[in-house]
Amino acid sequence: MTCRKFPVLALALTLLLVAPCAFSQTDPGVRGGAAGAGNAFASVTANPNDNAFFQAGVAQFTETEDVANNGLGPRFNSISCVSCHAQPAVGGSGAAVNPQAAFAGSAVAPRDTTPFFVTPNGPTREARFPFFFNANGTVNFNNPNGGVEDLFTVTGRTDAGACTLQQPPFNQARATNNIIFRIPTPTFGTGLMGNIDDSTLLANQAANANNNFGVAGTFNHNGNDGTITRFGWKAQNKSLMIFSGEAYNVEMGISNELFTQDRPLPEEEQRAGLPANCLNLKAGGYPEDITHTAGTSAATVTSDVGLFTAFMQFLDQPTPSTTTPGGAASISRGRALFSAIGCATCHTPALTTQPSSLTAGLSTATANLFSDIEIHHMGNGLADNVSQGGAGGDQFRSAPLWGVGQRIFFLHDGRTTNLITAINQHDSNGSEADQVIDNFQFLLSPAQQQDVLNFLRSL
Repeated sequence: MTCRKFPVLALALTLLLVAPCAFSQTDPGVRGGAAGAGNAFASVTANPNDNAFFQAGVAQFTETEDVANNGLGPRFNSISCVSCHAQPAVGGSGAAVNPQAAFAGSAVAPRDTTPFFVTPNGPTREARFPFFFNANGTVNFNNPNGGVEDLFTVTGRTDAGACTLQQPPFNQARATNNIIFRIPTPTFGTGLMGNIDDSTLLANQAANANNNFGVAGTFNHNGNDGTITRFGWKAQNKSLMIFSGEAYNVEMGISNELFTQDRPLPEEEQRAGLPANCLNLKAGGYPEDITHTAGTSAATVTSDVGLFTAFMQFLDQPTPSTTTPGGAASISRGRALFSAIGCATCHTPALTTQPSSLTAGLSTATANLFSDIEIHHMGNGLADNVSQGGAGGDQFRSAPLWGVGQRIFFLHDGRTTNLITAINQHDSNGSEADQVIDNFQFLLSPAQQQDVLNFLRSL
């Protein structure tokens, strides 16, 4: 880190100005013990019908998909929801062992090779090419792409017939610096996030508008009804139902009642689409995932996408620790410093939900999400040159921090497992977080920085 002079700011707390290169703080690492997440609301478990939906959702979320029975492919990133959402419990983020690393050359993807960015102990990832390629293999910077480039194909599988596809040109994309990555976002508490009224978000935005930290922020909006969208790294999806349907179609290639066709790669979509021998591989027509009119109960009638949604809606928010790491006093000091230096301007500690018709646990509840749901300019260091909805190439939603104490990989692309690195990466040319990160780096003593880190790892 480069040493530099820094002016003393008037802060809510008395902060110690120290030599900016005297660092001794450490990331406490992934908090051990039982997973503080992954459970349904108490109001769900107390209601037999709601609990039946939740348990059916868990079963579908953890099911391994195939071609013949489920419609997997013809392109996919993984073969179950839980393979991407497993840490520290079902519904979370990427686990320490990446299942994608075992797919190529196995029965899952027998004729594929493992992309260079997929490793056994690295983050579970999807890939995107920010720009399309010209016919000669150069990057066409005047032709934005940004769509997901699925990692694997069904080619050679015993249940895939004669479908033959090539993997995307990942090595070419690496050579031309035309590739970015995304990791899974945790789904704990997402029902609460989905039940925060727009008026609450707008009021919170107005309350933070006159901050002294250089933070602005705006909202991404749904193109149909104009309301605030909130799910995904760029807050590009309006609802958990849309989030589920898109993931089923994009990540596993399964068409459904929201996304009703097999999905070609972005470059295939610009040309002829998928070849005929790769269509309707399940041989049951479209969409492949449907509402089951032959079901014998509400849970068995519901489509997989509906059950994914029920599972996520009914997942309670993570439970923080009050003592680990560092002890209660350090965590309490860290929480105060977190607000004093400006982190809470984007990472709003709590917002209240609107009344819910689904379950009491969602109704007028305090969602301790540590996010304002706004998208913010994060500068050149984090920019991925991908636009989604109204979010531009360097804009990202303030990532909810609940559960961060038990996450392994950080930032939108999983580039680090170190919380200190993740914090420092917010400081780059054009980032709204520059002043806040400067405050962390230069106005806090190493002991105070450690308090902030302990607080974050307690969440």
